[in-house]
Amino acid sequence: MFVVTINQRDSREVGDLVPELLREFRFVDTVLPFQRSVGDELQGVVDSAALAVDVALKAIRFRRWHVGIGVGEVLPPIPERITDAEGYGLVYSRRAVNRAQKTGERIPLAVEGPDAEIAAEAEAVLRLLGQIVYTRTDAEWNVLDLMTPGARGQQKLIAQELGITTQAVSKAVIRSHWVEEWATRPAAARLLGLVYGPAALPPAALAY
Repeated sequence: MFVVTINQRDSREVGDLVPELLREFRFVDTVLPFQRSVGDELQGVVDSAALAVDVALKAIRFRRWHVGIGVGEVLPPIPERITDAEGYGLVYSRRAVNRAQKTGERIPLAVEGPDAEIAAEAEAVLRLLGQIVYTRTDAEWNVLDLMTPGARGQQKLIAQELGITTQAVSKAVIRSHWVEEWATRPAAARLLGLVYGPAALPPAALAY
């Protein structure tokens, strides 16, 4: 399981944005749906590393969230409320988001799990992807939000829809490193999936 904990960076300045981010995640295929856990924080559980990557990068895109990914069990039976869930995945996720809050000017994302070395590697790749996503302009997102990974011949259609030239679409795709992002996502997901690994710690070694 992948437990993703996301808390707001600047709620005193801009107000509570949790409902807005929850709307972004309403169609994510979850084990336990994203919901407010406490204050200006939300949590959810997915069973796909690729989905965890997608959720994390979506939160990073909006530049107002700390993201922690914990890799580990959520004990059955899965409850309806995240606040009633138990398991070491939640412990790792809490550790991760606490570290993400201390990243300063770096991308506020952290990964924790049984294999600390692979978790660090997954975190490094995700932060690089996060840097790409974080620095995109609104004009670039206007184009990218209409793109479908792997589809051919779409730039002309997007240009027509936005009323811009095909060359402008192409330049936005190149500047934003969109192709490179989607080429790297599987590697990030693969590393994230390996974090559970054979190096799992005994329960006594884990604590909040």
